[in-house]
Amino acid sequence: MVRMARAGRARRSSLVLLLLLATGLLVPWGELQAQEDPFFLDGLVVTSSPTPRPHRAVAAHVTVLEGPELQARGLTRVSEALQGVPGLSVVQNGSYGAQTSLFTRGGESDYTLVLLDGVQVNQPGGAFDFASLSLEGVERIEVVRGGGSALYGSDAVSGVVNIITATGGPGAGVQASGLVRAGSFGRMDLGADVRGGGERFGYSFHLLRTATDGILAFNNRHENTVLRGAVRLTPDDATTARVNLRVGDREYHYPTDGSGNVVDENAFTYGDENTVGLTVERRLTDAFSLEALVSHHQTDGGTDDQPDGPADTLGSYAFTSLDHMRRTSLDLRGHLVLGPALATAGFESETQLQRSFTESQSSFGSSSGRSRYERTNRAGYLHLAAQGTGWGLTAGGRVDDNERYGTFTSWQVGGTWQPSPSLGVRASASRSVKEPTFFETFATGFARGNPDLDPERARSWEVGLDAELPVPGMHLRTTWFDQRMDDLIQYTGTPPNPDGPNYFNLAAASSRGLETMLEFRRGPVHLDGSWTWLDTEVLDPGADEGPGAAFVQGEPLLRRPSTTWSLGAGWVLSPAFRLAADLQGVGERVDRDFSTFPAERVDLDSYLLLGAGVQWTARAAEGGSAGLRLGLRGRNLLDASYREVVGFAAPGRALEISAELLLGGW
Repeated sequence: MVRMARAGRARRSSLVLLLLLATGLLVPWGELQAQEDPFFLDGLVVTSSPTPRPHRAVAAHVTVLEGPELQARGLTRVSEALQGVPGLSVVQNGSYGAQTSLFTRGGESDYTLVLLDGVQVNQPGGAFDFASLSLEGVERIEVVRGGGSALYGSDAVSGVVNIITATGGPGAGVQASGLVRAGSFGRMDLGADVRGGGERFGYSFHLLRTATDGILAFNNRHENTVLRGAVRLTPDDATTARVNLRVGDREYHYPTDGSGNVVDENAFTYGDENTVGLTVERRLTDAFSLEALVSHHQTDGGTDDQPDGPADTLGSYAFTSLDHMRRTSLDLRGHLVLGPALATAGFESETQLQRSFTESQSSFGSSSGRSRYERTNRAGYLHLAAQGTGWGLTAGGRVDDNERYGTFTSWQVGGTWQPSPSLGVRASASRSVKEPTFFETFATGFARGNPDLDPERARSWEVGLDAELPVPGMHLRTTWFDQRMDDLIQYTGTPPNPDGPNYFNLAAASSRGLETMLEFRRGPVHLDGSWTWLDTEVLDPGADEGPGAAFVQGEPLLRRPSTTWSLGAGWVLSPAFRLAADLQGVGERVDRDFSTFPAERVDLDSYLLLGAGVQWTARAAEGGSAGLRLGLRGRNLLDASYREVVGFAAPGRALEISAELLLGGW
C-alpha cells in the first residue's frame, strides 16, 4: 500500500515537473519592465528584519554568499557552501544523499530555520535535511546567526538560512543554458536553465537531475530531481508581486544499519516535495505600505525496506513507511515610515499537518500503524528599526498562541555604531523558542508522547566588530556570542509513572564562542579565511545517566567541533579563465558509538579537506551571445579518511568535469 501510494505521488510529481517546465518555456520574453527588485540590491540584507536593511545597519552577524561566485568555484550543493561560514558546522551522515544536518553556534540540529525564498521548510519541530538542496539557480544565500523567533517564530533559535532564487532582471535579455556534469562515484548531473524579463517582469526556471552510485559497495545510489522557478511582476510603480516554486523528487539507497555496517541489499528512503510562496507588496503612500506572504510547503516520503530474499524471515525483516507533512501560512504586514524610523506590525497564521503510515513484518507476525496530527499557530509581532548617520537601532517582539502549547513570547534588540567609515561595532540580544515535534507530543506504542510539553527556549547575546584594515581591500569581521538553552526535551526509557509519557522538558546546555572572518578583494584576486572557536557544555543532563549518555554534566554537546577554520582563494586570470581553491579544517568532537550497548561516547578525529577547481568560458565571437563553459573540480584532493558520524565513512577523493552551453548574455 505504501509503495503504491509512493508510485502515484511520483507520477504526479513528474507530471508537475513537465507542466511547470513547459510553463517556464512559454513565458513571454517580452517587453514588460520592472523597477529594481529590492531582494538583489548590493549591500542589503532581507532576512534579518521585515524589510531590507543595509548590511552595516544589521546588528546580528550576517554572511551573504553570492550564488554565481559559489558556482564558479565548482560548488554544487548548499551544504558545501555553508561549510566555510564561521559559526556553522555541517554534518553529513556518510555518502552523497545521506541525512545532512546543520549546527549553528553549537545549538541543536533543529535550531536553524531554513527558508526557500522566504518560505519556511523545516519539519514541524525544526528538523531539516540539507541533502537535496543544490546551488543551481540560486542567486544568494543569507546566513543570519542568533535568535530570530521575534520575527519568524519557532525554529529560528540559533540562526536563519535563507536561500534566494535568481530572477531575470532589466537589461539581461533572454538567457538559457544546458548543463552536463560527470564525475567520481558514478556521478551524472543534467540541468537546464531559462530566465529573462525586463523592468516590469522577470522569470527564471531551473531543472536539475543529479545521480550518484555512492561510496559503498552496493545499494548506495542517490537520485534527486528538482525544478525551481520564480516569476516577478510589477504592474505599476506601487505594486510588486513574486511567485516562487520548488518541486522535487529524491531517492536514497542505504545498505547500512544504525551502526554503519553494510548489511542490506535493498533499503531506501524517498521523498517528494512541493514548495510555493507568493509575496505581494503595495505602497499606499510614501510612508505606508502593505505586504502579504502566502506559503505552502509539503513533503511525502518514507522508508522502504523489503525482505532481502526468501530466507530473510528472522527478527524484524521488513519495514515500510509513508509520512505526509504540510505547512501552510498567511503573513500580513504593514510598514510605516516615522521620520528616521520604520515600524512593522504583522499577523501570521500557520497550520501544520502530519499523517503517517507504517507497516512492518517480523517473525512474530505483521503489524501496522496510522497517525494524524494537526496544530494551528497564530502570532502577532511588532518590529522597529531606526537609522541615522553612523548608527542603527532595532527592536522586535512576537507573541505566539499555539493551540497545543499555549502562549509564548520572543524578542530581540540590537544596535550598530560606526565611529568612522572604516570601523563598525554591533551588539544584539534575543530570546527564542522551538516547539516540540509531533512525535514528542503524541507518540503511542513503545514510546509515549507528552501533550503537556513546553517549547524549548534559548537566550543569546553577541557583540561584534567590522573593520576595513589598512591593507586596501581587506575586511575583518569578528563576533563573540553566548547562548543558553533551557527546557530541552529528552526521552527517558523509565517514565515516573508506568503508563506515563517518555518525553519531558529536562535538560539545559550552553554554547559560547568566537567567529572571525577575514576577506581580501583586490583586482582579480579574492582571498578569504574564517576561524571559529566553540565551547559547549551540558548544564543539566536531565534524565541521562552514565558516561555514554547523550547529555553528560559538564561535558560538550555531541558533534560540535571546538574549532573549525577555512581558507579560500580565487583568481580571475581573464574574463574567460578563473581558478579557485579551498582548504577546510574541522577539529575533534564527541559522538556516540551505537555498535555497543549501551552506546559509548567516543572522540572523532580532526580532518582536513582540500578542494580546487578551474573554469574556462569561450564565446562564439567577441561579445557573442552563445558560448561554452567548461569546469573541473576536485574534492577531498588529499583523500582524507574521516567520519562526520561514528561508523559512517565520508566520501574520499573525487573529480568532476562539467560542460555548460550558454545562450544569451551570461
